[in-house]
Amino acid sequence: MSEIGLTQDPARMRHGSNIGQPLTRREGVLKVTGAATFAADNHPQGMLYAVVATASIARGRLVSLDEAAARAHPGVVEVMTAANRPALAMDPDAKTNPFMFKLDLLQNDRVRYAGQSVAVVIAETLEAATEGAALLKPRYEAEPARTTLDEPDTFVPPSVGVGNPPEAAKGDVDAALNEAETVVDATYETPAQYHNPMEPHAVVARWDGDRLDLDMPSQGLAIAQGRIAGLFGIRPADIHIRSPYLGGGFGGKGFPAGPQILGILAARMTGRPVKLVLTRQQMYGPVGHRGPTRQRIRVGLDGDGTLAALENHTRTASSTFDDFFEPAADVAHTLYASPAIRTTYEAVRLDTGTPLFMRAPGEASGSIALESAIDEAAEAAGMDPLAFRLKNYAEREPISGKPFSSKALRACYEQGAARFGWGGRPLAPRSMRDAAGRLVGWGMGTATFPALMFQAKARATIRADGSGLLETGAHDMGQGAWTALAQIAADAVGLPIDRVEFRAGTSDLPDAGIAGGSGHTATAGMALHSAGEAVIAKLAELATADEASPLFGAGNVGTLVRDGRLERRDDESRGEDFAAILRRAGLDTISADGEAAQDPAAQDAYAMHAHGAVFAEVTVDPDLGQVRVTRLVGAFAAGRIINPRMVESQLFGGMIWGLSFALHEHAVVDKRSGRIMNADLAEYRIPVNADVPPMEAILVHEDDPHVNALGIKGVGEIGITGTGGAIANAVHHATGRRIRRFPIGLADLIG
Repeated sequence: MSEIGLTQDPARMRHGSNIGQPLTRREGVLKVTGAATFAADNHPQGMLYAVVATASIARGRLVSLDEAAARAHPGVVEVMTAANRPALAMDPDAKTNPFMFKLDLLQNDRVRYAGQSVAVVIAETLEAATEGAALLKPRYEAEPARTTLDEPDTFVPPSVGVGNPPEAAKGDVDAALNEAETVVDATYETPAQYHNPMEPHAVVARWDGDRLDLDMPSQGLAIAQGRIAGLFGIRPADIHIRSPYLGGGFGGKGFPAGPQILGILAARMTGRPVKLVLTRQQMYGPVGHRGPTRQRIRVGLDGDGTLAALENHTRTASSTFDDFFEPAADVAHTLYASPAIRTTYEAVRLDTGTPLFMRAPGEASGSIALESAIDEAAEAAGMDPLAFRLKNYAEREPISGKPFSSKALRACYEQGAARFGWGGRPLAPRSMRDAAGRLVGWGMGTATFPALMFQAKARATIRADGSGLLETGAHDMGQGAWTALAQIAADAVGLPIDRVEFRAGTSDLPDAGIAGGSGHTATAGMALHSAGEAVIAKLAELATADEASPLFGAGNVGTLVRDGRLERRDDESRGEDFAAILRRAGLDTISADGEAAQDPAAQDAYAMHAHGAVFAEVTVDPDLGQVRVTRLVGAFAAGRIINPRMVESQLFGGMIWGLSFALHEHAVVDKRSGRIMNADLAEYRIPVNADVPPMEAILVHEDDPHVNALGIKGVGEIGITGTGGAIANAVHHATGRRIRRFPIGLADLIG
C-alpha cells in the first residue's frame, strides 16, 4: 500500500469507529411496516401466474396429463410440459463443476423424487393456475421407492461436501483402539431436515428480447446470473436480478432452484411477465435439504482419560441423479487432540431431491454425534465432561497439525461455565430434580465452524459534498448484512454511518460472492474495506500533490482519515475535508474498486475456525418423558465483532436451531410412496416461542491477525454446532438414558 494511504491496521485508522457499535437494523422499519419489497411482492403490468404440478410418486414414469381439462379452465393461458417446454441452451443434467447442481426442468417423463415438477400451469390469476394444476390429474407407472439409509447398494462417494476427500487419517487408529484401556463404540443417527425459510422460493421473470429481468431471492447473485445465462444461452450481463431482501435462506437459496427456472421458461413461452412462488409443501424436494446420516464413532481412551484414538465412519445419502454428501465426519478433524484420527464415508442413493448446503452443513450433523460420543467417553473415564474436554484440548488442529490462526476456546469454556454455574453439577445422572419433581440435567457441547472467506468485489465513491457511496452486490437474508456491511463501509472511508449510502442486493453491482458458510461479512466486508482504502488513497494523492492543500508534501509521512477529513499523520491539526479536496481538483466524485479473497499463504499456514461452548439445562417429566430446555448459555469466540446486536441475534438463531435439531426437527418419509408426510409447518416441527428458553450469548474477545485484515470470522452457523450436543447430553444427565437417534422424542424416554 502507498505511504500516503491508510495503515492496514483497522484499529489505527481513525477515531470514532462505526465497527463494534450495536446499531439497530438499517432496514428494520421497512420490514416491520411492510415496506420492504421481497421477490413475490412485485407485480409488473400484464403479469401471469404460474403454478407447478408436482409428482406424487418418488420413482417411476409420468404416463399422462389431462392437459385438455386444464386448458379448458377459464383464465388458464398455457400448460407447459416436457412436450412443449421452450428449448434450453444447456442440458439441465450437465455438471461442469461441483457447484452446478442438476435441475428438473421437464426434460423427460422420468420421476426421480416425490415433489418433482411434472408440469407448469400459467394463468391470469393465481386461483386459475392452482385449479388448472389440480385438473391435470397425472397418471404414473410407479416403481419401488428407495427411502432409507439401509438401502443395500453402498459405495464410497467421490467426495463429501464440496471436494473434501471421503477418507482422512493420521496415526494408526486400529492399533490405538486395540491398545486403549477403554473404547466407546456407539452409532448415532440424524434425520433428513428441510429448509423452511419464512419466504419460499419465488421468481418474477420478464423478458425483453434476450434481456432478462428477475426478482428472485438469492444468496449468490453472480452465481445465479452465470447458471441462468448458461441454461438460456445469453450473457450474464443481460440478466438483471433484484434481491434486496430475503426472508431467510439457510443455504437453500445459494443456487437457482428448478422451479425458479421453470418460471423463467414460462415467461419466455408466453411473452409476458410471470410470477411463480412455491407453496410450503413444494419446498420439500426441489430446493435442497440436509441429508440423513448414520455415524459410528469409536473413541479410545488411555487410563487417565487421554484420547488415544478417534474414528467416525459416516453413512449418508444423495439423490439418484446428483452428488452432494453430508460431510458429517469432518468435524472430528478439528476439535480434540488425539494421536490417531480417522474419518471415512459410505453412501447410498435415495429417491429424493438432491441434498444441499443447509445451515452448518456437516458440522451440525457431525457435532451432535461427536459431542455425544465425547460425553460418553468422559463418563467412561469417570470425569466431568468439561474437565475431559480440557484434558484433550487441541493446541493445534489435530488432523493437519497446523497452528490455529487464533483459538480462544479455553476462555469460552471458562466464561460459559462460570455464567451457567457448571461447577455445581453432580457427576451422576438422575441426581437433580426441580420443585415439581421433574428430572433436571445439565449438559455441554463444544461449538466450532470454519472461518471461511470467498472472492468478492466492491466500489467506493466520495461525492462532491463529502459523503460516501459504497456498493457491492451483497445479500441480506435476515442476518443483518445491510447494517454490518454499512458499518464496515463507513469505517473504510472514515465517515459517520449517516453520511454513507450503502447499495447492495442487485446483480448490476460488484460481485459480493455468496452469502454462505458464515463467510459473507468477512468476504463482502473485506471488499468494501479494500475499496474504501483505495478511494481514500486516491483522495490523498490529490491533496498531497496540491500546493494549495494543507496536506501538500505529506506523502512521505502519510495521512489519517477521520470524520470526512484527511489529516497529516505527523500533525493532525493540518488537514482538510473531502469536499474541499474534490472542489479544488474540479471533481464531482472520485471512485475506486476493491477486491477480497482468502490469502492462500495464510490458509496454508493456519487452521482457521471460530469456537464456542454451549451449556444447557433441561427438565424431563419422569412419567411422560416430555423434555423442556430451561436454560441455554453459549460463549463464542469469533474474531472481531462488527455489530454485537446482530451477532447476538445470529447466535441466538443458531442455538434455537440446535435445540430444534436435538428435540424437534425431522422429515417423516412414507416408505411405500417416498413422499414426505409432514411437508408443512404444522407437522414438520420447529421450535416456537414456547419451546425457546432464556438464552445468553457471551461474546468472548478474540484477535485474529491471519483470517483477514479486519479479523472477522463468521457467527451464523456456529451456534448450532454446540447446542444440539449440549441438549442431548443434558437429557442423558437428567435421565440416565443415552439417546443416539435424533430428534429425541417421548418414546425414547418412557417405558
